[in-house]
Amino acid sequence: MAKNEANSIHLQDLKPFYGSFQAVAPVNTTFASRAITAMIGPSGCGKSTVIRCINRLHENIPGARVEGKVLLGEQNLYGREMEPQAVRRRIGMVFQQPNPLRMLSIEQNVAIGLKLEGRPKKELAERVEASLRRAALWDEVKDKLRESSLALSGGQQQRLCIARTIALEPEVILLDEPCAALDPISTLKIEDLLLELKQQYTVVIVTHNMQQAARISDRTLVFMVDTSVARPRGLMVEEGETLQIFTAPQDLRTQDYISGRVG
Repeated sequence: MAKNEANSIHLQDLKPFYGSFQAVAPVNTTFASRAITAMIGPSGCGKSTVIRCINRLHENIPGARVEGKVLLGEQNLYGREMEPQAVRRRIGMVFQQPNPLRMLSIEQNVAIGLKLEGRPKKELAERVEASLRRAALWDEVKDKLRESSLALSGGQQQRLCIARTIALEPEVILLDEPCAALDPISTLKIEDLLLELKQQYTVVIVTHNMQQAARISDRTLVFMVDTSVARPRGLMVEEGETLQIFTAPQDLRTQDYISGRVG
């Protein structure tokens, strides 16, 4: 199998549950390697739930479970032989609020995962610099690596979190509304960074910013709240190339959402 195919994510009849409640109707889709896939839709439609199923964070919630398959290439990430921590090592996650490790310096934040893996000291320094450069942060922090990460701006902290993620060389990067707490200038820097990172990674981003999805994504998945069932749940109503989704949606619900008539 070609490397880019091995890094793609396939959801097969994915069904997330909270206790007995199925939160999202079965999802079948593929997140292509070396591309950005955006997930859009109103609040409460299951976007964040689905993305957290991909790297097995969903099951950390008491009573939560997943049915169906999440394949990385051909490997089932919910197979009996798969350890959740090993999955999260291969599939990095960046959250809505920047979450640098408060007690650690900028350098230590990037190196923490590598240290836990027992990497040699020389490699740590090289990987920290390389990751900060890839996150477009090196020039801004190279003279203050031993300072607290909390001294950075919100946008810089988010790029630091991305640097910490890519230091471990994952195969997939998931981002759950990574720019929601950032100003427009910081948002554009993150977007430019993601466009660079997609040259190597499978990138999946949940966003409420439809302009952002239109600017940076190659494909878009549209989720809505299905109110036709007794207990409303999330439902993927359409997916396709981003240009098609925003200019010629096939589902009326997508058209209404993009136009601002619903949501």
